[in-house]
Amino acid sequence: MDTLAAPLAAVRDRIARLRDALDQHGVDAVLVPSSDPHLSEYLPERWKAREWLSGFTGSVGTLVVTRDHAGLWADSRYWVQAEAQLAGTGIVLMKLSSGAGTQYIDWLATHLHPGQSLAVDGQVVGLAFLRALRTALEPRGIRLRTDLDLPGQIWPDRPARPTPPVYEHRAPQAPLGRDAKLEALRHAMQDRGAQWHVLSTLDDIAYLFNLRGADVSYNPVFVAHALVGLAEVTLFIDPGKVGPHVQQALAADGVTLAPYEEAARALSALPPGATVLIDPRRVTHALREALPAGVQVVEATNPTTLAKSRKTEAEAGFIRETMAEDGAALAEFFAWLEHALARGERLTELDIDTRITEARARREGFVSPSFATIAGFNANGAMPHYRATPQSHAVIEGSGLLLIDSGGQYLGGTTDITRVVPIGAITAEHRRDFTLVLKAMMALSRARFPRGLRSPLLDAIARAPLWAEGLDYGHGTGHGVGYFLNVHEGPQVLSVHAAADAHTAMEPGMITSIEPGLYRPGQWGIRIENLAMNVDAGRTEFGEWLAFETLTLCPIDTRCIDPSLLRADEREWLDAYHATVRERVGPRVSGDAADWLAERTRPLV
Repeated sequence: MDTLAAPLAAVRDRIARLRDALDQHGVDAVLVPSSDPHLSEYLPERWKAREWLSGFTGSVGTLVVTRDHAGLWADSRYWVQAEAQLAGTGIVLMKLSSGAGTQYIDWLATHLHPGQSLAVDGQVVGLAFLRALRTALEPRGIRLRTDLDLPGQIWPDRPARPTPPVYEHRAPQAPLGRDAKLEALRHAMQDRGAQWHVLSTLDDIAYLFNLRGADVSYNPVFVAHALVGLAEVTLFIDPGKVGPHVQQALAADGVTLAPYEEAARALSALPPGATVLIDPRRVTHALREALPAGVQVVEATNPTTLAKSRKTEAEAGFIRETMAEDGAALAEFFAWLEHALARGERLTELDIDTRITEARARREGFVSPSFATIAGFNANGAMPHYRATPQSHAVIEGSGLLLIDSGGQYLGGTTDITRVVPIGAITAEHRRDFTLVLKAMMALSRARFPRGLRSPLLDAIARAPLWAEGLDYGHGTGHGVGYFLNVHEGPQVLSVHAAADAHTAMEPGMITSIEPGLYRPGQWGIRIENLAMNVDAGRTEFGEWLAFETLTLCPIDTRCIDPSLLRADEREWLDAYHATVRERVGPRVSGDAADWLAERTRPLV
């Protein structure tokens, strides 16, 4: 069997065995989400069941298998990738249209019949999502089984839970102590009338306890649950992950450790009449079911979700320093890239990832990349979540556009940046598309908006320059970014497809990516991304106002711009931005990097 046929045969065999498990348990369908017991976006290997079953490696997707159909639902970011990886497996790509992330629920409601049943593992499915399933299926007489982990039953070599140790995120980069964070959380609990609070999302836990880990690629978090009371707090974590010094530090702040598996049992032991705060978007169905019937449940957003999104002044200072360090690393990288191309070196997309990570690793405070680098040349850049692999990547030669989306985890912050550089001779069409995307990015970067505005409403500001030309892009315009935490963080999100719920309100200190794009399938892709922080923009008789402070410090390649498409005020913004980049990054670089920085930050002619 050839090397391509073997993985396809393995996927077909796994789907066949999954159907055998359906028959064994008398179930008619199974839904396998991209999820774990902590509702993480990026998963430890143990919980990558959807990927193991289907062979599709995208970070988001939902697999549904019945006795006669297997479908994988994915949005437009993954269509090209999914079509290639699913070909020959018998799994059909079910294309999610924009803003319809749960179309598979409608499909199940249509294709399952009264009296039939659907299995979905309650250990890894969110409470809010399960309620949506019930609302759609149970009135049609379709039963839900949440007590079965069918993929786990047929996964003979399933990885164990991750074992890397946790460590403390210390001062000065962690300016707010664990005791202060616990005190603030308890005040928030009391405001909601709660005596206990259940935490399962890993970034909330890492933030609250000032701990970091390496259980999830690129995100410095660790697998754990937490139960916080008004007078006590328990962290449920595998004992071998916490060394004696960390144990002592936690004990000094009143934190008791318990085995990871004890979380549900501890919830079930809460006394009758206790009041427990949970976030239905951030806790699984199984943990909710563990609470005894006599417990009163208060549902609200995790207080830590808002707290960690609002960076303090001290944290903002470290973030600005981190951005300058990251900018210096990028200057060194891009200087190397231009010289290597000028020398005629044979470069591939894989070389981009290697070199940009090496440049960051030389900067103070660097820990790891914040996500897998996306380096897409020409047509590959038209796939927003493309990733080069040793088996499939492009050589950077000839002419076109090279899109590079990368980021770093530093002790003083998390970075995420996308730039596009010209390779060889580019066309007027390239420049027009690039300039329109740049206008979109600048439009939102320069916006002033009311404090408390629901973040999805801002997305249209970025899209307006593209909409005016009959153009658009399928992904959101921005996501929240953590502080040496997850590169994707809530509660804010910039997306016309997201619900403008109250918890998405924009508040001072939030850091958000601004990354509009434009994609020509089979030709090229353009995305320009900076991180920006909400800052005070004054008060008028109409209320308080916020604006964006651009944090990212890296030139935008003016060789890709059609200056005739820019207004005078847009030119002024770009020149001022480049002057800031030169001023902040210049003292940190020398030699070729300094020369490159000076050239790429010259005023636009």
